[in-house]
Amino acid sequence: MSDDLDFDDLKKAMQSATPAPDAARRAENIALAEKNFDHLQGSPSGARPTSDARKPGLFRGVIAMLKSIPAKGALAASTAIVAVGLVLVLPALQDGPAPLPRTITTTASEDVEAPAADMMSEPVIEPSIAIAPMSKSAPRHFAPEIRPMPQNTEAFPEADPNPLKVTAETPVSTFSIDVDTASYGIIRNSIETGLLPPKEAVRIEEMVNYFPYTYAGPSNDAPFATHLASMVTPWNPDTRLLRIALQGRLPDIADRPPLNLVFLIDTSGSMEAPNKLPLLKQSFSLMLSELRPEDSVAIVTYAGSAGRVLDATPASERSTILAALDHLSAGGSTAGQAGLQQAYATAEAMQEKGEVSRVILATDGDFNVGLSDPDALKDYIASKRQTGTYLSVLGFGRGNLDDATMQALAQTGNGQAAYIDTLHEAQKVLVDQLTGTLFPIADDVKIQVEFNPTAIAEYRLIGYETRQLNREDFNNDKVDAGEIGAGHSVTALFELTPVGSPARKTDPLRYGTPPEAAASDEFGFLKLRYKTPGTEQSQLIETPILPGAPADSDLRFAAAIAGFGQLLTDTRYLNDWGWDDAIALATANRGDDSFGYRAEAIRLMRLGQSLAARP
Repeated sequence: MSDDLDFDDLKKAMQSATPAPDAARRAENIALAEKNFDHLQGSPSGARPTSDARKPGLFRGVIAMLKSIPAKGALAASTAIVAVGLVLVLPALQDGPAPLPRTITTTASEDVEAPAADMMSEPVIEPSIAIAPMSKSAPRHFAPEIRPMPQNTEAFPEADPNPLKVTAETPVSTFSIDVDTASYGIIRNSIETGLLPPKEAVRIEEMVNYFPYTYAGPSNDAPFATHLASMVTPWNPDTRLLRIALQGRLPDIADRPPLNLVFLIDTSGSMEAPNKLPLLKQSFSLMLSELRPEDSVAIVTYAGSAGRVLDATPASERSTILAALDHLSAGGSTAGQAGLQQAYATAEAMQEKGEVSRVILATDGDFNVGLSDPDALKDYIASKRQTGTYLSVLGFGRGNLDDATMQALAQTGNGQAAYIDTLHEAQKVLVDQLTGTLFPIADDVKIQVEFNPTAIAEYRLIGYETRQLNREDFNNDKVDAGEIGAGHSVTALFELTPVGSPARKTDPLRYGTPPEAAASDEFGFLKLRYKTPGTEQSQLIETPILPGAPADSDLRFAAAIAGFGQLLTDTRYLNDWGWDDAIALATANRGDDSFGYRAEAIRLMRLGQSLAARP
């Protein structure tokens, strides 16, 4: 017997297996297909509830085609359609995990009638064709990996806004000066990313002191000059705004003592982002061009454990220092305590008589291993401050920025804190203001103002909440305070309510002012204490505060910035004064803005106004 199959026999077998055409059955199947299609489109009425309901679409076009062909070809056509459907469905299954409606099909030998159902029910007919699993060699397409958003662990110093003080009850205000600027950088970064900053991140004194002012330097041997001025308060015509400003002496570069710098760099895993370690490297490379050959640099890193990656190296060997910076990479946890200990030991070994040593800590503030409590860190830094090594802190990045710890370290280490979010800010802090940032001219600078109750009924210090001192701390040379660098200026603002002003918010005392208060035309009396670097005993400067000191454009611009800070935090004293007023005042007093800092502030105000109006 032959193994070959006769072609005619095969043809006859296939024809006998094919059901005879049945016009009634064909019409019934088509009607059922239409009914199931309408069900899947979400409309039991038979018409799609959209503006394109009159357009046939892909599947209605197919059904129309089935109606137009002879009965004999209907079965072959429907079989072909199922095959085409598989071609369409299989790639969709490969493209992602999105669920697809189960395909509705019919076979030539069996009809399945769909039960009535609403549009939210399961499809009424199961597929009759099994789909084989894809080959391992076939290309696979997966949905993008969904990673959880990183947790925001930012921390800021907690301090309530300074309250209104009654002069007859509390005539003395005592605080430490502040030349930090980190808060302004954080505010700018938040607003430029489309968010108003957290209220606790706003420190108005750092906003005001971010900008250079045209104060005259000292004409005598004192390390700084004192400038007083007042004006009508922009947000309250019945009060006055008092400015107390200090301008540090700027020595010639040739008179600058040799500088020993220890870069203490956080290389933990949290520093991997482009705006952290990569920006940090670029920032330090800018500063190297400003150093002199007699200056020296060392680099200490910490991540899991601390280590010195560059011994003390003359600043003239820039290629060696840059190569050490370039090889740094992020990874591991953050051993902040070990890093500080190593950096201080390195600085002490580098220091010689007459030289200035400073550790510059560059971090996102994430001290999660070792001595992480801010109070414990302050105690440690205070114990090392006596060695004569200063500590400055540069913050990078957002998300886990521990501003509270950074502030504690910088204030206790007789240094400054800045936040660097762009290379432009690095240029400002580490190039344009390098001398003021790194070379101190006065330590432990304290301000004490005694207001005259016969002239001033109430007063309010704007900002400096984290710099408050007890009255008795002013004369105690053991109490730490702020530092002024060469060429630096410091500005403090008070809002004063004169006696008899309708702006007074408290009732006068029933029994009058204290008998020892002498009538005078003075608003108050200013006392300053400071130490020459390297000495233990403070020196005193005293100045009466008179009402006649005229205002200038610098004071008016500073007032606009102080108003900006209050708009971001607490508007209780602003009355009807708002964003438009702050913008107009700053714009009218922009003055000589060589580096564009004031123009940038005005842009931030405008953007902040838009963000504040957003639901």
